[in-house]
Amino acid sequence: MWKLVNGKMIQTTDETRIKFRTNISQEILEQLEELSEEHDTYSNYLLENGLWNVLAAGVIEYDKNLRPTDRIQYKTTYDKELLESVKQLAKEHKLFINDVIEYSVGHIDVKHIKTKDHKNRLES
Repeated sequence: MWKLVNGKMIQTTDETRIKFRTNISQEILEQLEELSEEHDTYSNYLLENGLWNVLAAGVIEYDKNLRPTDRIQYKTTYDKELLESVKQLAKEHKLFINDVIEYSVGHIDVKHIKTKDHKNRLES
């Protein structure tokens, strides 16, 4: 993001975000990539939207026997507060974080997602 400091534009790192690495279904990631191109956004913004919606619902119906077998490593950044809440939710439901992330894909609301422009926003 960009900040206006003493009349000058300075590019800074968003301190509210945290790097996170996990394993996600390759098929799901491909679907997210297509969806992100269609809506001018990034895959992790889509995932965050779905995760916020899952947290708001507070309920997860997940069948551990149907876990994907095509998981690959996926590294991205998430909102720090969101990731902590997801970790807690996963623990409460005796799931792995990647289970919750994959589950959240079904709860993405494309009407309320951040666009690619959000990454380069101006904050004062």
